[in-house]
Amino acid sequence: MIFRTLRKAFPYTIPIFAGFWFLGLAYGIYMNVSGFSFVYPMVMSLIIFGGSLEFVAVEMLLSPFAPVQVFIMTLLIQARHLFYGLSMLDKFKGMGWKKYYLIFGMCDETFSINYTADIPEDVDRGWFMFFVTALNHFYWFSGATIGGLIGSHLHFNTEGISFVMTAMFVVIFLEQWLKEKRHISAYIGLGVSAVCLIVFGPDSFMIPTMIAILSVLAILRKPLEKQEVTEK
Repeated sequence: MIFRTLRKAFPYTIPIFAGFWFLGLAYGIYMNVSGFSFVYPMVMSLIIFGGSLEFVAVEMLLSPFAPVQVFIMTLLIQARHLFYGLSMLDKFKGMGWKKYYLIFGMCDETFSINYTADIPEDVDRGWFMFFVTALNHFYWFSGATIGGLIGSHLHFNTEGISFVMTAMFVVIFLEQWLKEKRHISAYIGLGVSAVCLIVFGPDSFMIPTMIAILSVLAILRKPLEKQEVTEK
């Protein structure tokens, strides 16, 4: 039964494998060329399991000790998972011990699969979600570990590889742009980012930008929701 469930879950994760393995390799190489042993990306990918946060964590580790700033940055980057968790409360009921791992491993891609997948009636839902989560976790962990191991053996110029993080955010932004009919939230994000960059400078604008974007969207939440309902 368990092996059959694994076979049913695996095809859903194949597209994630392609993306996670490439980004994981890039992350491991980036950690290596930044001066860290392969142990760092291996352990961080296993314990943190937050792609964008792990890329940002490289700069945090290389920067002066600032625990409050790191905490706020981490909270803001991963805050979306609070909403993921709320929407999965009913789906996680009755999962037993598996629920704790499902909560820990709920990244963007895993959430999308587990929330929308048409799980066959003869397949255990708990094990299906568990295997989707575990497979995606393994893809990222293995990619990051291998990237950390081979990074020191690469003889080409790896300068600029950190740009993969910027490219990842650009792709996410473009994907969201294509999904939306109106781009008010995107314009808000771009406008607020530009203003904060001018006011706070390139070294200190990130946290004020994220706080300001959340505040503006919170204020405009009801008008935006009404507009979305009207368009439907």
